[in-house]
Amino acid sequence: MSGSSNVAAMKKVVQQPRLEASMSHVTVSQAAADSKPSCLQNTHHDPLLTGVSSSTSPAAACGGAGNQTRFTRLQVHCS
Repeated sequence: MSGSSNVAAMKKVVQQPRLEASMSHVTVSQAAADSKPSCLQNTHHDPLLTGVSSSTSPAAACGGAGNQTRFTRLQVHCS
């Protein structure tokens, strides 16, 4: 590694903590309180809470939940 690239790498190492120190910090409880209204407002869109009908379930394309199904982005792979 040349001297100039070593200096550039060290500047990055020093710059990162400075950047993080300058950011505003929020406690976990405050972040949870801030996100709660949005979560409550959108519960009817959450498939973990509402369930998925068998007619729209990607697993149905593989013959049901008994088969091993792997989801990759918007594609369904049955094995």
